[in-house]
Amino acid sequence: MRTIGATTWSEFKRHIEKDPALTRRFQVLQVDEPDEDTAISMLRGLTPALEKHHGVWIMDEALQAAVRLSHRYIPARQLPDKAISLLDTACARVAVAQFSQPAELQQLTFQSETAQTELSSLEKARHFGKGQDERAALLEATIAQHSEAANKLEQRWQAERDLVTAITATRTALYELVSQPTPDEEKRQQYQQQLAQLEEQLLLIRSAQPLVQAEVNATVIANIVADWTGIQVGQMLKDDIRAVMELPQRLEERVIGQPHALVQLSENIMTARAGMADPRKPLGVFMLVGPSGVGKTETALAIAESMYGGEQNLITINMSEYQESHTVSSLKGSPPGYVGYGEGGVLTEAVRRKPYSVVLLDEIEKAHSDVHELFFQVFDKGQMEDGEGRFIDFKNTILLLTSNVGSELLSNLFADPDTAPDQDGILSALQPELLKVFPAAFLGRVTVIPYLPLQQSALQHIVRLHLDRIGQRLQSQHQLTLQYSDVVVDDVVSRCSVAETGARMLIRYIEQNITPEIGKFILRDHDAIPNQIVFVDKVENKFTISVLNEKDK
Repeated sequence: MRTIGATTWSEFKRHIEKDPALTRRFQVLQVDEPDEDTAISMLRGLTPALEKHHGVWIMDEALQAAVRLSHRYIPARQLPDKAISLLDTACARVAVAQFSQPAELQQLTFQSETAQTELSSLEKARHFGKGQDERAALLEATIAQHSEAANKLEQRWQAERDLVTAITATRTALYELVSQPTPDEEKRQQYQQQLAQLEEQLLLIRSAQPLVQAEVNATVIANIVADWTGIQVGQMLKDDIRAVMELPQRLEERVIGQPHALVQLSENIMTARAGMADPRKPLGVFMLVGPSGVGKTETALAIAESMYGGEQNLITINMSEYQESHTVSSLKGSPPGYVGYGEGGVLTEAVRRKPYSVVLLDEIEKAHSDVHELFFQVFDKGQMEDGEGRFIDFKNTILLLTSNVGSELLSNLFADPDTAPDQDGILSALQPELLKVFPAAFLGRVTVIPYLPLQQSALQHIVRLHLDRIGQRLQSQHQLTLQYSDVVVDDVVSRCSVAETGARMLIRYIEQNITPEIGKFILRDHDAIPNQIVFVDKVENKFTISVLNEKDK
């Protein structure tokens, strides 16, 4: 009897190694994960079976994309298993798309049915004298718009499907012909010309987002990885590159008064996304050093929105909660035999569930030195071993550490802008202050980026930005336009010029003094005519809210 068994190391140790008599009757062979080239060769061997089962054509670029993208973006599984699963899913998606309606068409149909249901309810209410004519007219227009879009989309889907069916049949006939010992050359050329014409027709009718794919290619693979992970890998050729290139502009729109810091951050992130940084490390490890309220946390929010699709992909850890050495287990998980084993750590579980995110370690100087040392392996190797022995991948994260160390020094250096040092001088002045809190080995692994005290012009910009956000809420909820005088902006800045609080006091002052006045005005004049202009001014040391008439506009 010949016996071959397959198991994992953990299962082998738990069930087989305990029995020496059973263990010595087997020759243990360690099977390592194959590299990318070997995994691609394995997938090439499976391609004919997958093509026959699903009835689709698989391009070689799809095999390479399945291996490389799964190896990078699905770290919890091993090659070739994850690449095979990815390729099988792609084949099924291409096959199903040839017979079922696309998701966009189903969504339009659902929206039309929902609007029709609401319209029927309004028609019923109209018989009782409670109809809403404006809403009914809007729904009728929406139904007509969705129906027209659905009809166009269905026609395109039918046309694409017919062409893809013809392309598949022509490819099959051509493949059978060239597989013969002596293929007919004239017939081969005829098939090739027919195939080229069909593919050209397909390109003419389809848009940037095809409804039906003629084969399994790298785009299909990338779209599935995007669905599995939440990262738009499939749009890397356009959207992601544009997002990276526009990162400096997007950061400047949200973070005011820190041009040097934003340029340094953007350049490092762009270098990493271009593939020029060390692939074994995270995309970036930055320590943002500066006073409170100067934009450090806002930078993390802006990067999460620009690079990872939204602020929900920001993992925030308040390091002031980890001032004792035993709190290390809270971050990475309790070891076996201790309370909480198996529940996972706060940091490791968050990154395991969202491996493509911004990790914000807020007030890192307040954490215990043992906690600082915990991050050495993350900074060096891009991974952390949790309490259960699993390695959590940090290679696709951006780590931002914030600290208030040296805040007083920075405030003194920039008390007079004319004598303020340059960027190198700031870093040299900060180094002794940072070494008092962090070991040199820790600082050597991070990129220190100073955040400077906000100047008068930056504070004015922040006030206007926050007032404009209030105006957006006023417009969306009450159809009223907000305007304000320069006196209001100057007054807010003059009352909140304490450097230690930065922009936080500005926002708090606005929310405590201006926003309540606007709220009272809306409640008092709740029947105000929409599309009017609400004007905020400062008269006799008091904020006033009024409606501009035609001549004031």
